Amino acid sequence: MYEKSIIENRLLKLYNHRSMPVTVRSFAKVNLGLRIGAPRADGFHELLTVYQTIGLHDVTQVTVARGSGIEIRCADPRVPRDESNTCFRIVEKAMQALGTKGRIVIEIDKRLPVQGGMAGASSNAVAVLLGLERALKKSLPVAEKLRIAAEVGSDLPLFLVGGTVLGIGRGEQVYPLRDLPATACVLVTPGVGVSTPQAFAAWDQLSGAGGFARETASQLSTAGRPQEPSGLRPAGQPRAAVATQSPNTSLAKLTLSLPSDRMNGLSRTLSAWLSEPYSGAPFGRGRAENPLLALVRAGIKNDFEEVVFPEYPELGEAKRALERAGAKYASLSGSGSTLYGLFASRQAAVKAAGGLRKQGWTAQVTVTLTRRQYWKQVIG
Repeated sequence: MYEKSIIENRLLKLYNHRSMPVTVRSFAKVNLGLRIGAPRADGFHELLTVYQTIGLHDVTQVTVARGSGIEIRCADPRVPRDESNTCFRIVEKAMQALGTKGRIVIEIDKRLPVQGGMAGASSNAVAVLLGLERALKKSLPVAEKLRIAAEVGSDLPLFLVGGTVLGIGRGEQVYPLRDLPATACVLVTPGVGVSTPQAFAAWDQLSGAGGFARETASQLSTAGRPQEPSGLRPAGQPRAAVATQSPNTSLAKLTLSLPSDRMNGLSRTLSAWLSEPYSGAPFGRGRAENPLLALVRAGIKNDFEEVVFPEYPELGEAKRALERAGAKYASLSGSGSTLYGLFASRQAAVKAAGGLRKQGWTAQVTVTLTRRQYWKQVIG
């Protein structure tokens, strides 16, 4: 009888067992240029952008317990706690792919702005996926993780690569690029939220006046998929988490066969910009310059600014404030509302942020992350 009681107690403890919480940082991104192409047959738009991960982040915790279901906890009331949350959807797909069961508890410490154009929700989801693998002591192949991430949302796959990443298609086709040097960055977050679907709708209305939106879905469907950029391999193939071209490989031939001359124009600009050799010193001079300085000369821009700034004039003013504060380059990130500026040094960024705060702006200093720095800091 005594032995039976011991066994029952042990079984009860096992049944109620919870894994130790796994903490994962979910970093933000900014867009170094963003070109919006024609509408596609699936309702999305062709996009061309360079993603860059930065040092600001949320913190997620994943715990696996006995039972079933997915619970999301977050103090921010704007974060959904049901199946509309990207974290919920990616866990559902990952648990099915892993062939396992359990009750998943997700806690999100929200530090990034909601609807800020920094892909915070997408980053949260990828962080939860990585935390789930650790908690379960199981892992999915990289290609499978990328597939699941792309099914959940366009911005998710970039966070399975990190650093400087080329995004094409609807943004979900990601190619690791040679990392740019870590560069000081100031983010300004005005107190408005920008709806990405509404921003796309405004873009279609604007570009439709010039006939751009009349590149119909049938034309797009017969145009075929974009060709892969020369010299690059899609993330998800072997060695996808590292740069996929040798240091001697030129990116000068980088062209994308997309259904818009505007897209091809930006691909040529990106090609010239990314091909420039650099010394590694942020905005330094010498035999070569940081390619981010070439960004200024190239005139690379975010198309969303054309429709978001007229709707939210304070965002345009925030960009001008960053430029007046000494930013070498300033831009809207994604569809907004976050603006960022790149600075010659951390000292210059700190001084600029202080001046911007005195003017009433919410400003934060951070730094761009290389791929190695990104992966070193993701797991807490």
